[in-house]
Amino acid sequence: MCEEVPKITAYIPEVKDSEGAVVIFPGGGYGARAKHEGDGYGRFLAEKGITAFVVDYRVSPHRFPCQLLDARRGVKFARFYAAKYGIDKNKIAVMGSSAGGHLAALASTYFDEIDCEVMQDEIEKEDFIPDAQILCYPVIRILGKGIAHFGTGQKLLGAEKHASCGEDFQPDMIVSERTPKAFIWHTAADGVVPVLNSYKYAASLKKHNIDTEMHIFPHGVHGLGVCKGDIADDEKVLEHNAQWTNLLLNWLRYIGF
Repeated sequence: MCEEVPKITAYIPEVKDSEGAVVIFPGGGYGARAKHEGDGYGRFLAEKGITAFVVDYRVSPHRFPCQLLDARRGVKFARFYAAKYGIDKNKIAVMGSSAGGHLAALASTYFDEIDCEVMQDEIEKEDFIPDAQILCYPVIRILGKGIAHFGTGQKLLGAEKHASCGEDFQPDMIVSERTPKAFIWHTAADGVVPVLNSYKYAASLKKHNIDTEMHIFPHGVHGLGVCKGDIADDEKVLEHNAQWTNLLLNWLRYIGF
């Protein structure tokens, strides 16, 4: 098997309007990386004056912890090069859609040391816990009838590990006081990743007194991204759901980014 090399791409605003930065993990069920949830988000944020970094993390047939190691590296990279990009290393958010949302949530909740995580360079000395999390129609549960997205869990862990210890990788089950504040959006009509995933996570965040803003839109298919371009959904629905982007920008300003 060829070794896939993860990549980080910077999106630099022409006119910077924020000291913060967003580290983006595209969706794709841990089997691919959706361009409109990577490059699409990076371009959108840069156009709005926010520095972004898209992480092309390893996907199947690679298994955990590769994906989380790559996500952590993205956060550390942003912090290490904060001066270079003119950002505040204490204002680093993670962002992900679908399985990328699971990875962003995992980066915000799973803090165990990983055996193969070694100090290879100066970047690795930076803290990997983000300061905020942005979840777009995220997978949260990978086990459980009627709510879980089993395919995501199996590609992340492999079938055997998914069946035996999948609960350890469900972000709502491992929220702690160290988990950062969150912005979440989803559609109630999502037929791929049930909206209950977002409700479960928000409830756990509330239980642990983590500041959370969540928006649920009544209609819309899975994988809408910024609700523009070649998206197979009703034009009226896309126009309505596109509000989430301005809501996100308002939230980032509200939390001091």
